[in-house]
Formats: sequence, structure tokens, C-alpha cells
Amino acid sequence: MSVTIRPTTEEDWREYRLLRLEMLGDTPIAYGETLERALRHAEPEWRQRARRGEGPRQALFAAIDEDLSRWVGAMGGYLPTGPGAGPLLVGVYVAPAFRGQDAGVADALLARVEEWARDFGTDLTLFVHEENGRAIRFYERRGFADTGRRLPYELAPHGLEWEMRKPLTA
Repeated sequence: MSVTIRPTTEEDWREYRLLRLEMLGDTPIAYGETLERALRHAEPEWRQRARRGEGPRQALFAAIDEDLSRWVGAMGGYLPTGPGAGPLLVGVYVAPAFRGQDAGVADALLARVEEWARDFGTDLTLFVHEENGRAIRFYERRGFADTGRRLPYELAPHGLEWEMRKPLTA
């Protein structure tokens, strides 16, 4: 397996769209958007989303299996506005066949987001649905800790999102 991790560009919009739709179908509680809504987005919206890999205050990295010429994962970050706002980890996804510590795809993607985030703060924060145990275990393994902060999840099946945070070290 030969997986390349790289920032996305606007020209990647078609590939990102396919992966995003896959993400939403695989784990609907993870993204704050429904598959039905995403299917209604027009090309300009997908171009803007793919362009996140080119922005200084946001990041989007793709994991591409070079042997299959297929996108197998993505992970992003952005810097919210406001006083004291630090970088947030968002849009985390790895295709089922590429999951797990042995595959290393999620670890490689997270390493790239952490590298980007160090330019903006000393911690990386994320929000994860309380019922997404697989993601919570991954984040804990990678040094994220539950802060105790809870936010309501706005889409069905509702529930809570946990805030988790990891100190970034050089």
C-alpha cells in the first residue's frame, strides 16, 4: 500500500466531493452535515471546500492510495475567529479498508494537521460525537484528552459532542 498525504487544491474538488459523500454515508454523526444536504451542493461549493488546503488559516489534507488512484482519507483544520481561539481539527475520515494503527493513514493525516496547527497555537482541539467510540479511542491514543465540555449535536440522532484537546509539542 502506497499512500500519499498532501494538501488539497481547488482542482481536487471532484475527488473531495466523492470522499465527502462517502464520509457522510459511513459515519453520519461525525460531520455536522447530512448526506442529503451535501448532495445538493453545486460545483462552486465543492471547489471552495477543496481549496481549504491552500488557505493560511485553514488546512485540508488528503490521503491518496497511489496504487489504486483513490482518495482514502482526509483531515482538516481551521482557525476560528475570536479572542484566544486556537486551531480545531475537523473533517476526519479514513475509508474502512485503510483504518487501524497498522495502516497508519489516520496517524499520517493527523501528523500533517498537527504540523499546520503549531503555527497557530499550543493546543489542538476537536469535537466528537459521544457515540463515536472508534474516533474517541483514536484521539485518546494520539494524546487527546476529554476537557469535560459538552455541546449539543444539532443533527439527528442528537446527543452531545465532547470537546477533546491535545497539547502540541515541537
